[in-house]
Amino acid sequence: MKQITNNIMMIEPVSFNYNTETAINNYYQINNTALSKEEIQQKALKEFKEFVSLLRSKNINVIVFKDTENPKTPDSIFPNNWVSFHIDGEIVLYPMYAKNRRLERRNDIIQKLRDDFIVKKINDFSYYENQELYLEGTGSMILDRENKICYAAISDRTNKNIVNDFCNQLNFKPILFTSNQDVRGKRLAIYHTNVMMCITTNFAIVCLDSIDCNEEKDRVIDILNETKKEIISISEEQTNKFAGNMLEVKGDKKYLVMSKSAYSCLTENQIKKINKYCEILYSDLSTIEDYGGGSARCMMAEIFLPLKND
Repeated sequence: MKQITNNIMMIEPVSFNYNTETAINNYYQINNTALSKEEIQQKALKEFKEFVSLLRSKNINVIVFKDTENPKTPDSIFPNNWVSFHIDGEIVLYPMYAKNRRLERRNDIIQKLRDDFIVKKINDFSYYENQELYLEGTGSMILDRENKICYAAISDRTNKNIVNDFCNQLNFKPILFTSNQDVRGKRLAIYHTNVMMCITTNFAIVCLDSIDCNEEKDRVIDILNETKKEIISISEEQTNKFAGNMLEVKGDKKYLVMSKSAYSCLTENQIKKINKYCEILYSDLSTIEDYGGGSARCMMAEIFLPLKND
């Protein structure tokens, strides 16, 4: 079982914008009315294309699908929330909190991937939407694929029962906790686990300060230590700049991919620790971060499906 892949799926935005449906519990979104909808899309598209070019320049295989003009899906740039791809040929579809994000699930994409990859099973959890219960893919869950461990911070978008269902069906061990951030003087749940945590082959980047329950925090630390992951701790302030929203990928070497905002807030010591294991790649994603409330990791859906020609 491997933790990283060379194959990444990304969705080119057509109508990227501030999504009022997700802003209810995504406190990272900023509705800056200084730009028109057209300007926001234009800037986001430029950031997207530069990001894809950077990844491809390092021999990372980026498979790009273009978003649809209709229906309009302002958050389609974050495909890791509706789908995940697994090494046994399984594709998992997820129940989404925002109704307009449910339109992102596209069968045509799955059919196109079948041209190059082996798909043995589609496991569809989206029926949970009928019960108003949600689990948003590898936004909600941080998967240690090698050790079959699933870290999940419970929130409106990460339902405990569905995490357990996922873990039972895909043979993962669930590590559940609550992760909070300061919002207008209150401690409120972080909407996605992948904002405050990243698991790589050799290390974990995690905002331990956001786990207010000491018992839960100690359990996360214990499991990371047991699985021999060096813990690189980030602050809540760094988390707010997307320093937890990173992904390790394989190109001509191993890379840790992040945004310019995330990289800029890291300390020299944190960078040194990361560089022991892999090289850092970063790109300016400021428009996407501000209006979408997500960053580099959210934009990449890793494909672990077996290749047909292997």
